[in-house]
Amino acid sequence: MTTPRLDQQARGSEPVRLVGSRRHRRGFWTVAFAFLAVMALGTVPSPLYGLYRARDHFSLFMITVAFAVYAVGVIGALLLGGHLSDLYGRRRLLLPAVGVSIVSAIVFLAWKSLPGLLVARLLNGISIGIVASTATAYLAELHARGRPQATARKAQLTAAAVNIGGLAVGALVAGVLAQWVAHPLTVPYLVFLAALVLGAIGVALTPETREAAKPPPPYRPQRLTLPQGERSRYFAAALSTFVAFAGLGLFAGLAGLFLAVTLHHASLALAGGVVCVMFGAGVGAQFLTVTWSVTRDLEFGMASMVIGIALAVLAVWLRPPSLALFIAGGALIGAGSGAIFKGAVGTVMSISPPDRTAESLTGVFFAAYVGISLPVVGAGILLARHVTPKVTILVFGIAVSVGIAASGVKLLARRTARASPAPTPAAGVAEDGAGNSSRDLTLK
Repeated sequence: MTTPRLDQQARGSEPVRLVGSRRHRRGFWTVAFAFLAVMALGTVPSPLYGLYRARDHFSLFMITVAFAVYAVGVIGALLLGGHLSDLYGRRRLLLPAVGVSIVSAIVFLAWKSLPGLLVARLLNGISIGIVASTATAYLAELHARGRPQATARKAQLTAAAVNIGGLAVGALVAGVLAQWVAHPLTVPYLVFLAALVLGAIGVALTPETREAAKPPPPYRPQRLTLPQGERSRYFAAALSTFVAFAGLGLFAGLAGLFLAVTLHHASLALAGGVVCVMFGAGVGAQFLTVTWSVTRDLEFGMASMVIGIALAVLAVWLRPPSLALFIAGGALIGAGSGAIFKGAVGTVMSISPPDRTAESLTGVFFAAYVGISLPVVGAGILLARHVTPKVTILVFGIAVSVGIAASGVKLLARRTARASPAPTPAAGVAEDGAGNSSRDLTLK
């Protein structure tokens, strides 16, 4: 494994400068690409569910079942294996997880029936559950070794952006290909299968950053191990993530249905584009708010989500329904979720013990995928009981808005309640939602 080297400048009295490893810098982008490909496969089916329904003759409720199966895979993998790279090594976990995603793409291609769709979604979820926390921690360590004098901001922002940006890429590419190429249920998966294979090769050539414990400790499921004084911040970050991803679930799971049934736009490219706009807005918000404190991220994110949900509900209740308002609402939901998620990831990485980073991140991703799945399954149950899509989205919007209000009280009001006449934090120190200070919360 390549290690950083020290360059002594000409005069011996000058300080030593640490130069990072090129292999680790290349590995950083290789892992980011593999991470992106795995996440993208997760949203490839989103604009295609109408075609699956026509092929396999299943009900609207089965769309949410397929979404729930995916979420079960993610959550199960997070709890059972998302933390294992802390013990056995980043590459040793990431490479087989990408392999599971490759198998998922093959099942999508080869098993052309409803059971095949469900099995492929389950495998895809398992892969994402392992990759999400493992790749995030791997990126942080590769960046630290490749650029030892740099701050952690780039790694944290890249991980958060790839996580959400990959979902945008998958939906957009699948929708565009399905609209304008032959074999719409085959070609998108071939494209991402090729990307996953390239990503797996790249990961195999990337240096390991965490050696396996010797002897390996006994296996245990995920558990939370954080310093006692930081647990309130950790759970606040997890709660905000749950709410943010609940909003994303509305569009990721049901946008195509609302477009076709309520807004009367059946274009597959449009369905993929709307999902892409939402996730793309999340990535954009992460970059535009890069210097913001966690408190400001939460304030912006929660306000954007409430306004976005209101616009989306209004769009389907207008006569005639408004496609422009629906897309604008999705963009605001995505922007708000992206800001909240960025703050949550940065907070957790800043307070986690160095040897438990992936384990700590697993809890945040667990909250995210519970949030993105349960509300959508609930919406599917309403649809199965012949509740109209208009009423369903109204109920969903009210529930998510209540959750945002509850988390806002917990995360933002507490800061005011705990305010004290303590000295103003030094430059570069940000305050979290509970009024605590940390130099890492602004994702430097």
